[in-house]
Amino acid sequence: MISVRSIVVVALLTTTMSASAAAPITLDGFSDAVHHWYNRTGQADAPLHKPVDVKAIADNIVLYQRNNGGWPENKHPQRLLSDVEKARIVANKPNNDASFDNRNIYPQITYLAHAYQITGDERYRRAAIAGLTFTLDIQYANGGWPHSPGREDRSYAEHITFADEVMPGVLGFLRQVASAAPPFEFVPKDLRERARGAVNRGDQLILDLQIVIDGKPTIWAGQYDKNTLVPVAARSYELPALQTWESVAVVDYLMSKSQPSARVISAVDAAVDWFVDHRIEGLRVEEVAINPVRFEYHTATFDRKLVQDSTALGLWARFYDIKTRQPFFTNRDGSRVESLAEVHLERRSGYHWYGTWPEGLLSEDYPRWRASHNARSSYAGELTEPK
Repeated sequence: MISVRSIVVVALLTTTMSASAAAPITLDGFSDAVHHWYNRTGQADAPLHKPVDVKAIADNIVLYQRNNGGWPENKHPQRLLSDVEKARIVANKPNNDASFDNRNIYPQITYLAHAYQITGDERYRRAAIAGLTFTLDIQYANGGWPHSPGREDRSYAEHITFADEVMPGVLGFLRQVASAAPPFEFVPKDLRERARGAVNRGDQLILDLQIVIDGKPTIWAGQYDKNTLVPVAARSYELPALQTWESVAVVDYLMSKSQPSARVISAVDAAVDWFVDHRIEGLRVEEVAINPVRFEYHTATFDRKLVQDSTALGLWARFYDIKTRQPFFTNRDGSRVESLAEVHLERRSGYHWYGTWPEGLLSEDYPRWRASHNARSSYAGELTEPK
């Protein structure tokens, strides 16, 4: 005879399975990590769990979580892992190798929160809370987040980082947590309050770190010293600079605020003015197929070159000198050059030195956002130029 309890359990399992199959959790947040995993391993045919296999993917994410609550970057959450791989990952759990690089940590927390809502599995709730607590604990008192907290193998690990959306990505995530927006309704009130305070400190720091040149706010650097707040280098080919791609993400974040202050509006307006002034007209980047060349971090199957094109929408360099405001480029060995053609093939094919990153902001997002404000705002507070 089947008990009432058994019927209820079967019904719950059926509902959970149906919910999982009907609405798989988006994996978009892992796109950067997955891209880097394929580049590094070259395993294009690696077997994967299907997106509807929510528990299998969530189990992978829990498996990769370190004991401190964070995650190492560039792991593929959909991979079918062998028993040998799983044992190796478990052995690495004590490692202090968590990183916010390549849009990491907050996507794992978000996925686990969704998985908990779908399955009710307490392991996912506990892992999400541990990841959130790690993120809050790691924030500096001045409001910044490091690239890779505690990573002694990286000279730039402790820098406050805007590159790869560390600051805007983490803050956007915490804003959702603070408001108890889905799927974060289960987060305890004390952690929501901590998240709200963290967002306030982070928002203030973003505004303070907008680089001012000749008394005029411009955009942001990719990294700042955690103590002096001066722009600093990260990897060997990422020298201190005004960074276009990274700054677009910052502006997007600031524009997402529901009630922007006058200072936020001024910061956005100034950054948009900078983007308009630094568009490079009449050029486009062309990718030319080449015989594959294998490097440590990727395989080059094409080369890039600048092409004159009067019909092109225009480009922006990724790096601009803070003093001269002119584009520059760097090789992996740290040598600075002044043109894309002087960059070695490894970095020319494996890094985006030019792009159209601000185009959507200028043509659509900013005009729509600005239409909700009657006039440009002027912030009268103190502005500090970089040392």
